[in-house]
Amino acid sequence: MKNTAIVWAAWVCGLIVSLPVQVAAQRLITGAPLSIPPILEESGSEGRERVFDLTVQRGTREFATGTQSATLGYNGEYLGPTIRVRRNDNVRLRVRNHLDEATTVHWHGAHLPAEADGGPHQRVPAGDTWEARFRIAQEAATLWYHPHDMGTSAEQVYQGLAGFFIIDDEHSDSLALPDTYGTDDIPLVLQERRFTRDGRLEYNPRMPDIMHGYFGNALLTNGAVEPFLEVSDQRIRLRILNGSNSSLLRVFMDSGIPMYQVATDGGFLGRPVEVEQVVLSPGERAELVLDLRGQEGTRPSLMAESNGGNTYTALSLRVAAALQQSRELPATLVRRETPTDTGAVRRRDFVLSSMGRGGRLTINGRTMDMSRIDEQVKLGTTEVWRISSQGMMMAMPHNFHVHGLQFQILRMNGSQPPPHLRGPKDTVLLYPGDTVEIVLNFENYTGVFMYHCHLLEHEDEGMMGQFEVLP
Repeated sequence: MKNTAIVWAAWVCGLIVSLPVQVAAQRLITGAPLSIPPILEESGSEGRERVFDLTVQRGTREFATGTQSATLGYNGEYLGPTIRVRRNDNVRLRVRNHLDEATTVHWHGAHLPAEADGGPHQRVPAGDTWEARFRIAQEAATLWYHPHDMGTSAEQVYQGLAGFFIIDDEHSDSLALPDTYGTDDIPLVLQERRFTRDGRLEYNPRMPDIMHGYFGNALLTNGAVEPFLEVSDQRIRLRILNGSNSSLLRVFMDSGIPMYQVATDGGFLGRPVEVEQVVLSPGERAELVLDLRGQEGTRPSLMAESNGGNTYTALSLRVAAALQQSRELPATLVRRETPTDTGAVRRRDFVLSSMGRGGRLTINGRTMDMSRIDEQVKLGTTEVWRISSQGMMMAMPHNFHVHGLQFQILRMNGSQPPPHLRGPKDTVLLYPGDTVEIVLNFENYTGVFMYHCHLLEHEDEGMMGQFEVLP
């Protein structure tokens, strides 16, 4: 598995795509304090349920001085609040759609009943309200929520519909990790976006953008360009989401600051893993702890390099001259057994393919059909799914997201995954020619769920399928 570099060039018909790499940079507003998404307050409680309300709405935002961009947001003009819950909570999530078009809200990474998933079967028409009700039946993790309607996911996410969904539990409470939200425990949604010459947010994909990625010329971090964060603790925890539509991001520090990954998409690693960089495809998350001892009074930066060819300052840290003492990182985070294929009742193959110039984006040769169930699995069983990236347009990466559960990576190109990818996952990156095997346990819930490439333009073009969990 290519885990130290990305195939950065975007190829179309054998030619490198020409992007508006710097045309907007001089006009964009930079250098503001980092905006921390507010914690969504409960609307109340009904019986044993915690009730939360989200309103999907239109807005505007001035990313560049004197230029307003049309945006979408949850309970605001852009992005959404952080929903924070605990394991075993019963939640009711009420979604009001104030748009003039349909949407959905998918709870990405959540283990939940099919009818609460928020995929294309749970459309919320313009002006309607939809409720998702379920019990939080998984370990502590950094999840997120976003639209998932057929054919419009990419544009709605691009315009700003995304938010964090954080789960806590007794075990996470007990760990010596930075845990003060917004102070030393920082949520970061990174989004590569394209702006016009006058600084207006633009979404106007052409066929090369759909096939190879809708790359940009700026990086938004929690909705702003090059924000800064005042830091006064020896260690800080960054919960990083790649919220881009189709850009891969290589995240690293511009200095020699030690960086430890402590969690993947769906929960903690067995132990902290020191890393120099983390590559995240759209939808993937990673929790990193930075050790800032010895950095007093400095201004190091978190950087992000896109496979579209640009390198950005994602976040500037303004480290205090004197730092408050932080607890030592625990040597062990959670008891995490190495996955095996023992007990798997079936193996399935999923081939992600891009067929020819201007061709179809398919899984196993088929595009998405809402009326067709592609795979059927049995509740209470374990399976191994082998995902491979093939096709004529071999310069194109993909990834693979499974709804309704977390999986573990068994093998990547025949080898054990690197230590920083050995935690629970719901989305996995595949470079051209890669094969990844994952172990899935189908527990608790029956019904129809999705699997798809989470490069959103690929998803909207039909690189998606459905599996049904049968009793």
